[in-house]
Amino acid sequence: MNLRETLHLPDPDFTIPMKADLPAREPEMQAEWERMDLYGLTQEARKDAPVFVLHDGPPYTNSPIHIGTALNKILKDFVVKSRCMMGYRAPYVPGYDNHGLPIEQTVMKAFHEKGEKPDVVTLRKACREHAAKYIEIQSRQFKRLGIFGLWDQPYATMDFKYEAEIIRVFKRMAEAGYVYKGLRPTLWSPTSRTALADTEIVYKDHTSKAIYVKFPLRDDVNGWSGGLANVSTIIWTTTPWTIPANLAVAFHPAVDYAIVHVGEDRFVVAEPLVGRLAEDLGWSGHSVERVVLGASFEGSKFKHPIFDRDSVAVLADYVTTEDGTGVVHTAPGHGREDFFTGQKYGLPVLCPVDEGGILTQEAGEFAGVSYKDCDVAVVDRLNEVGALLKVSDFTHSYPHAERDDRPVIFRATEQWFVGIDTNDLRERMLQQIEGVQFFPENGRARITAMVANRPDWCISRQRPWGVGIPVVYGAESGVPCLHPDVIESVAQLVEREGSDAWFDRDPSDLLPAGFKHPQTGETTFRKETDVLDVWFDSGCTSLCVLEGHVNPNWKERWPADVYLEGSDQHRGWFNSSLIIGTATRGEAPYRTLVTHGWVTDEEGRKMSKRLMNSLDPETVCGQFGADILRYWVASVKWELDVPCSENLLQKFGDNYRRIRNTLRFLLGNLTGWSPSPAPPSVSADAKTKGGATGPENPSFPTGRDSEAFSAGAKNKEGELLEVDEWVVAQTDLLVADCLQAYERFDFGAVISAIHNFCVKELSSFYLDAIKDRMYCDGKDWATRRSGQAACHHVLTNLCKLLAPLLPHTAEEVWARIPGALGPSVHTQVIEAPTSDRLEEIEACERQSRVAALLEVREEVFAAFEQEKAKGEIKDSQDAVLRLGVDSQTLKTLQSFREDLPNLLKVSWVEISEGEGAAQFERSPYLKCERSRIRRPDVEEVNGVPLCGRCRKVLQELAHTG
Repeated sequence: MNLRETLHLPDPDFTIPMKADLPAREPEMQAEWERMDLYGLTQEARKDAPVFVLHDGPPYTNSPIHIGTALNKILKDFVVKSRCMMGYRAPYVPGYDNHGLPIEQTVMKAFHEKGEKPDVVTLRKACREHAAKYIEIQSRQFKRLGIFGLWDQPYATMDFKYEAEIIRVFKRMAEAGYVYKGLRPTLWSPTSRTALADTEIVYKDHTSKAIYVKFPLRDDVNGWSGGLANVSTIIWTTTPWTIPANLAVAFHPAVDYAIVHVGEDRFVVAEPLVGRLAEDLGWSGHSVERVVLGASFEGSKFKHPIFDRDSVAVLADYVTTEDGTGVVHTAPGHGREDFFTGQKYGLPVLCPVDEGGILTQEAGEFAGVSYKDCDVAVVDRLNEVGALLKVSDFTHSYPHAERDDRPVIFRATEQWFVGIDTNDLRERMLQQIEGVQFFPENGRARITAMVANRPDWCISRQRPWGVGIPVVYGAESGVPCLHPDVIESVAQLVEREGSDAWFDRDPSDLLPAGFKHPQTGETTFRKETDVLDVWFDSGCTSLCVLEGHVNPNWKERWPADVYLEGSDQHRGWFNSSLIIGTATRGEAPYRTLVTHGWVTDEEGRKMSKRLMNSLDPETVCGQFGADILRYWVASVKWELDVPCSENLLQKFGDNYRRIRNTLRFLLGNLTGWSPSPAPPSVSADAKTKGGATGPENPSFPTGRDSEAFSAGAKNKEGELLEVDEWVVAQTDLLVADCLQAYERFDFGAVISAIHNFCVKELSSFYLDAIKDRMYCDGKDWATRRSGQAACHHVLTNLCKLLAPLLPHTAEEVWARIPGALGPSVHTQVIEAPTSDRLEEIEACERQSRVAALLEVREEVFAAFEQEKAKGEIKDSQDAVLRLGVDSQTLKTLQSFREDLPNLLKVSWVEISEGEGAAQFERSPYLKCERSRIRRPDVEEVNGVPLCGRCRKVLQELAHTG
């Protein structure tokens, strides 16, 4: 007889292949998921369950996804899948952001390359086609990552109904009094020729020309100069190009100012800064002649350093003595604080710069010069007229447009705004933030500071690709009309024809029949040409999607449970959504904010096309598989900036294989097994009849009676062998820990716990400990079925725990597990152990006894490694172990009875009370030809050494034919 054929070895065709081959298998699996509408099945399975809503922040549809987009979408999928498997109905409606400058610029570049100059309607059509193309591309890429969702019904901000709903949200804001048009200095992009909001700005180091400029005194209206001659004040600025727009110099009313005598000149500067200025400007032999309180300067007139006009002395609390001179150059057309100071003193809003950053005729001799070149021109002119005291390069943090990474300027223009302090909106937003959960917690401080300090929101953009602001003006009066009937009429037209209708229809087509301007009575109108800020588009998403006005299939509970985006969205989507949600519905549109960091290369540099260090997710899926990329996302500290590279993915691939091999071994143990209605019982009689015990051996100090054996071998219900019951308990503890980690979005804790469980509890101990009986015991013996029942419990729970993170691998294993388990692991629920069960495990003596066994086992293994180095015994199965232990450990080890040699991987064990290192001697017992172990009961049968257990198995096989 071929003894190997009598063993119950794992069937390689039954278990999963050792080689994952994810790049080939995953697309096949995804095609099957789509065929069976797996997403629909998951929602149907939870149709009566409580709802958990993660609301998707829309990615921009200008290009294929990048590795940062993949990180974001995979994290969202972790949340949705884990909540679904925790028993919630967790719908996921993917979204796409379609309007805005980047798409417009890409499309315009294509027209330029063809030598064409499109009109607005043609350009908008091309932008819409471009965005639609990338909706399709990105959807395919996201699905390749294993992300479930309503992919046949995503929301897109350029959909007609969505555009109409944006207009209706604008109406709600206008009716509540939040929307107004005003002349304000706004952040302006000369390259894009449009106003920007603070949310579209990033601050980067920039080198400017820093200048000290003197402004001669013309009129001392309060007598503070005491009749001194040659008095000037000094300003310091890093924007020389704004000097032509100067109308005032600002002093702090409560600061003392010194009149410093330097040669033939006298300079008015803040007294605390005199010493530093003397050093910086090279003053020698200077003296302070008078000290004057800042309030004394109000109304005095100084001469503009270039033009023949006054620069009025004004007072402002924002003036500091931390740097500069304590006197601030004030140009109301080029700064927020300057503007409001100018309004206070009735100064005109002089803004001699056009939309492209070119100075206008109001700038006099500098007309036609770009603001960049004007820095040099102004410095040269100041030097010529003797007003320049010093010029130097100065590197400082400066605002840049996030979209094109180019510097911006402040430029006073008429724009549409949302009043952040209207109806106490700012205060109510800050109150809402207090009730939001943050992961990580430092996000709370970030968004709080941004809301507390942000100016009114500029929502108008001077671009063609977007949703037109639905405002008309009296044709003659120019008075704007925000009448709700007009806005609703526009919304209805846009719902039918899209926002293009605003641009290609006559104003009369947009208005209700017979409409008259409520203020002027006019019946002829012109349209607003600006479009809404794209952050307004995306800030409306919670209303457009969750309220269900656009698509009733999207309607869910409002507010959403979670928003999850990159940390930059505290000033972006989180912020605009908070403004609109609080203004329209009185509360934040989210209960929890989760933020992640940027993806970097191994050197810590942010991935970018410019550095050529970025990874393409599709390429990664083709090389490693989506589950490896998902393993990386689950493993890194995603709340911080995270590195990614092929080397790192290879490392995570190795970790993945450890888990896969464990799943493969567990599944292999289930070959030929079918679950019974109740777990198998193990009796002492069955154990003895199975032949798993050895003959009497006086040197092994344990009781041999069946009652004592039974107590040690099975749990109190008599269902599983003790070591099997232990692994079931350990699995239940793992489930409890992982569910808690999923609850707090700690996916790293989940994958780490599963990996460690597979490596330590399973591979290093349990699977090794049961291998002998799984392979060698009788096929249907209760001892073997006990191990199979335990393996089934472990495997099904591991599959469920892994499904949100590694959906393809979990599904591959699930499909092969014996028993009617349902069409997919993703339709299952992870059953949380009850509190009673957890208390039972904690109180069970078994846990401490196995822990003590594992400690002894580790010491024995370490001791044998030293023994093996001597060269006399190479295999621990060829050794008898003599071990002296304390009385408590002795009692513990004795409780494992005849299983102890197998658990310690030796031929036999002789234990006694006392101290001493583990000792090994060559086993005197024969080696069983079938099980390959040495035991006292091995006897030769027809010249073949066989242990009692194997003799029994062979007898049964012979009897059954």
